[in-house]
Amino acid sequence: MNIKLNKISSALQNRRSYLPLYSAALAAFLATPNIHAQEVQADDDLEVIQVSGIRSALTSALLEKRDSNNLVEIIEAEDIGKLPDQNLAEVLENVTGVQITRTAGVGTGVQIRGTNANRTEINGVSTVGSGAGRSGINFEDVSASIIAGVEVTKSPDAKTIEGSVGGTINLRTIRPLQLSEPLASIRVQGESSSLSTDGIKPRLSGTYGDNWFTEHGEFGVVISASYAEKDVTAFRPRVDRDNVITSDGGTANAQDFDFLGIQFLNQDYDNHEYETKNISGSFEWAPNSDSKLYFDATINDQQRYAEGVAIQASGVSDVIGVGVPTAFETVNFGTLNGQNLGSIQAATQGVIPVEDGGGDPNLRVNADTSSRVTKSEIFRLGGEWQGDNLKVVVEASTSTSDSSNPSINTRLNFINPNAALNSSNENGTPFIYDLTGGSLAFGVAFDEANSPTVADMMNPANYMLRDVQSARDKTENTEDAFRVDLTYGLDWSIFTTIDFGLRHSKATSMTDQIRSNVGLRTATDSPRGDLFAELLIAGPDNFGDADGRELFVSDFLMVNPEMVSADQDNVLRILNDAVTAHGGSTPITAPTSEVSAFFDIEETTNALYAQANFSTDYIRGNVGVRYLETEVTSTGNSVTTDTNGNPTVSKVTNVGDYSFFLPRINLVGDVTEDLVLRAGWGKDIRRPDFNDLSTSVTYSTSPNPPVSVGNPNLEPEEVTSFDLSAEWYFAQASVFSIGYFHKTRNNLFANQQVDPYEDPETGYRDTTGPDCEQGGIWNPIADINVFGPVGVGVCVPWSTTINDTGETTQEGVEMAVQYDLSSFESELGWASGFGVLANYTYQKFDGGEALDYAASRPNEVFAATTGIDGIEVSALHGLPDLSETAYNFTLYYEKFGLSARMRYTWREAYRSEDFGSTTTYPWGFMVVQEDRGQLNASISYDVTEQLNIGIEGVNLTESEVAQSCVNGGALLCFQGLTDRRITFGASYRW
Repeated sequence: MNIKLNKISSALQNRRSYLPLYSAALAAFLATPNIHAQEVQADDDLEVIQVSGIRSALTSALLEKRDSNNLVEIIEAEDIGKLPDQNLAEVLENVTGVQITRTAGVGTGVQIRGTNANRTEINGVSTVGSGAGRSGINFEDVSASIIAGVEVTKSPDAKTIEGSVGGTINLRTIRPLQLSEPLASIRVQGESSSLSTDGIKPRLSGTYGDNWFTEHGEFGVVISASYAEKDVTAFRPRVDRDNVITSDGGTANAQDFDFLGIQFLNQDYDNHEYETKNISGSFEWAPNSDSKLYFDATINDQQRYAEGVAIQASGVSDVIGVGVPTAFETVNFGTLNGQNLGSIQAATQGVIPVEDGGGDPNLRVNADTSSRVTKSEIFRLGGEWQGDNLKVVVEASTSTSDSSNPSINTRLNFINPNAALNSSNENGTPFIYDLTGGSLAFGVAFDEANSPTVADMMNPANYMLRDVQSARDKTENTEDAFRVDLTYGLDWSIFTTIDFGLRHSKATSMTDQIRSNVGLRTATDSPRGDLFAELLIAGPDNFGDADGRELFVSDFLMVNPEMVSADQDNVLRILNDAVTAHGGSTPITAPTSEVSAFFDIEETTNALYAQANFSTDYIRGNVGVRYLETEVTSTGNSVTTDTNGNPTVSKVTNVGDYSFFLPRINLVGDVTEDLVLRAGWGKDIRRPDFNDLSTSVTYSTSPNPPVSVGNPNLEPEEVTSFDLSAEWYFAQASVFSIGYFHKTRNNLFANQQVDPYEDPETGYRDTTGPDCEQGGIWNPIADINVFGPVGVGVCVPWSTTINDTGETTQEGVEMAVQYDLSSFESELGWASGFGVLANYTYQKFDGGEALDYAASRPNEVFAATTGIDGIEVSALHGLPDLSETAYNFTLYYEKFGLSARMRYTWREAYRSEDFGSTTTYPWGFMVVQEDRGQLNASISYDVTEQLNIGIEGVNLTESEVAQSCVNGGALLCFQGLTDRRITFGASYRW
């Protein structure tokens, strides 16, 4: 007969009596993901467990979770290279308390218990990312097909490497010496995107593994490889309405009430193409039963091409008092920081005409073609020796990530032949907009006076080159580590073993920004498109495919992104030749290193830990402390100018250090055969991102994005965590759990943005540098645009990261249930193949003193909505990406060779720093990403014992992203219309 998992686990807890059983069960469950029949030899009441596929993975994961002495969540592969989802971030979304963020619909960021401050390891080795962050390797860089299991540690012990606030993610590969039989499998798949025009993309993966006995001991090898292409498309419209038209303002479109007019329109098309190559290999040699040597290697090669084009209606603010809206909506801004912000009308339909003189609004085409080429390598070499009472593990590891980011971004101004011309390189085009029905739609108003024709918009001679921004940035990150871990067996009261060890690591991060920013501001400098027509192609015309909208800009020309990707130097040459042929005075230059943006940081850490492990018939766990010392050396460039105006570059080095004691305790109570209680308490730290420590500064030619200013005085964040949970294993492969967590955080990292003052009448900023007395920072290369008279140099926003001086807390409740009906086969028959997984998380964030402030123009709006002259609105910064509630529900079926799974994921609205394609805070505050759910499903069938075919769908309902400004449900300002992705294929196992 079948038996319950809790009976197995109960037996396993007595390690002395059942060590052979424990080893056999764990090896069988962990090393063979697809188990058709496992025989467990122990007592007469332990007979046979019938598990395979999904059930094998769930049973194995529960077994490991239950036996752990700290709070962990486990996901095991259902078969070789077959985790529940194709994307590792979406795999982690199955875990209670985990939510993810997506880029163009692809999971890229993971929040554990409401925070991004987590770490990622591969086989226990720290990984480094392609940027300056601390969370480790990018999830899109690792194919799920080479990973055998995922472990999330929520309650660390003293051995756990410091640096995580939410949890530590460990990606595990197959261990060769745990194989019970040879492995050989291959999977061939194709993926299709509903919004892509590039057809089906291939996915290939395979695994081989075996072990064998020789006269020199036991050897084992596992090699997994993966090649995958992905094509992801997203449409992202944005509308800014942050300028008030007052009833007594005297404008031509004034109403008998105040309203928000159209300030800016943006139609963004993003296409991301991924080519990912992964190789993972492990070699193990056990010369005898007491020792083992191992070597692991994971090599990732990621090439990500991003082709984006944005159609913008710029200069709309200059005519905001001209166009008369034909429809309005009521916007309720809600409350911020205890201040009721009231309501106001906002324009939803109307036409923006060309102003007198033909200058605005002007149509711009921004073509952004960027790449990220990343090669990361993780190597681990180590050995284990087991004596009578002492176990020694010695390990050396290295993790590297080298990235380059070649890009060329071009901006073209459409010159409307039916509107007046002047000495500038832009003129007016009329627009029509319709923001009703939750859709941010706009297009060219072809029925209006001064309107161009479609033929005009497809004529290269009607475009002028405005900006060329090229880059070949480089980022190099490394972490080298050496560690020694010792376990000494005790025969002292309740204490079973004591662990102690040391770890020495050195992490480095270098960023070299290699860029060129060329801005052309007059007709005499800007060549017409017919001088570089070989680069121009028609832009995408399928913007309406995502939601069926009919109003959008479908006829325009852009710089060919494929030519940019193929040969950047040739594209720059063609554009420069066009400037020369036109007689312009500003050449298009190749990118060079920006010395003011260079930084190189080295961080050396020595850590010691000691941990006592204890066990009784009912209580087990560990108590320990981790001590660390860190020294940070930050090197950047300082650029000064002598009396003759000549720049002088000198290196500036800052050195700092800190140390911490991090006590950690974990208790597990095996109350009954079915009930397990857990408690954990501990301290950890989170180090600042490398770029937040840098003294370097990067400027943009646009006046909109904030200038990021580093803060070398940042201190590590300190977090104290408490966990309490209960797990009830009420049936075979089934569990119900509930837990409470509380985190106290000090020195929380908070991003702060300071906006420049804008005159409420003219919208102008300070254009006289180098000081910005009324806020902001002087950007000497930024185009003034609408913020003053024509020219370069203007005060722009600036942002930095600070330590919040107030104490903050996070607390929450996590609930999960897993129920399998396979034990009811005699009663339910075919229906016994069903099972469910569900989890729910509630969490909240309190405290802190860091404030965000409304910009000057939004404060003018709030003055109108509240009737308070001179009002200055502020709000607590809070914690980005934290949803108060979230849940997952998975229904699966597995029987008769059929395996099916359907998962619906929902998360409540949260504050986000990602606003469309910019990091600028609109209105001075983080946007609110509204509630969103997503449905994924998969189904596969075992044609034979070796051959399996299947199909998977991601975002089946094409659920969109909606972002609101100021507060949730207030003012819709951004949409993300994402695709549906279908993957189909077959796998064969020998």
